[in-house]
Amino acid sequence: MAKVAFLGLGVMGFPMAGHLVKKGGHEVTVYNRTPAKAQAWVEKFGGRAAPTPKAAAEGQDLVMCCVGNDNDLRAVTIGPEGAFAGMKKGATFVDHTTASAEVARELNAAAEKAGFKFVDAPVSGGQAGAENGVLTVMCGGKEDAYAGAEPVIAAYARLCKLLGPAGSGQLTKMVNQICIAGLVQGLSEGIHFAKKSGLDVTAVIDVISKGAAQSWQMENRYKTMNDGKYDFGFAVEWMRKDLSICIAEARRNGANLPVSALVDQFYAEVEKMGGKRWDTSSLLARLER
Repeated sequence: MAKVAFLGLGVMGFPMAGHLVKKGGHEVTVYNRTPAKAQAWVEKFGGRAAPTPKAAAEGQDLVMCCVGNDNDLRAVTIGPEGAFAGMKKGATFVDHTTASAEVARELNAAAEKAGFKFVDAPVSGGQAGAENGVLTVMCGGKEDAYAGAEPVIAAYARLCKLLGPAGSGQLTKMVNQICIAGLVQGLSEGIHFAKKSGLDVTAVIDVISKGAAQSWQMENRYKTMNDGKYDFGFAVEWMRKDLSICIAEARRNGANLPVSALVDQFYAEVEKMGGKRWDTSSLLARLER
């Protein structure tokens, strides 16, 4: 059992922190920007709520974090009431936020200077993966930092892997989102084409999903897409945030991302249709306007 703090109790963080108690058996302190949500978590899982990130981090072996973006991450880590001000030497900070590799390296440097460890550890699997404790966790950091964090992360992960130094987890998450963007657009176009051709979409998918066209998106999203229902997963506004991180990093490293940039524009059109909170499979809705 470890003493753990968890910062950020959104759709991902709330169940992830719960698994630390239920599956991991850890002693957990939580912090959330909206105190009522932290109190609701305590009522459901036990543990305690802290009024600030610093107070949550004090005395903990590990501090986990899952917030919205780079600015949110800096808000809960840096400054007099930030978690870094409360962390003891030798402790480990694990960041599950999908953020830039730049901020991961920045926070890793600050952690090393202060005498504690840092792991950037963005996740894939969405809300369902968080609730079921089967997330894929992509990590960057030093081996000793990862080795100490991995047994705790295991409470909500089916796969956790160290991929390189600080920032490598975030870079891997960018690869993940780049791959998903093209797949969802391809699936949307395929379903759209099948409908326009007068084919039975279910019968078509039943056949092609047994071959080279098969993907997680096809297996898990084609039925809801075919029904025009788009409230089953990762929101368009968050995918656009992630793709903006990918495109910004590509400008730095010289990568060419024409499909990702195009799909980001398509998602912008979905937002204008009122689909900001629709899931990412709503690219089909754009084709069917």
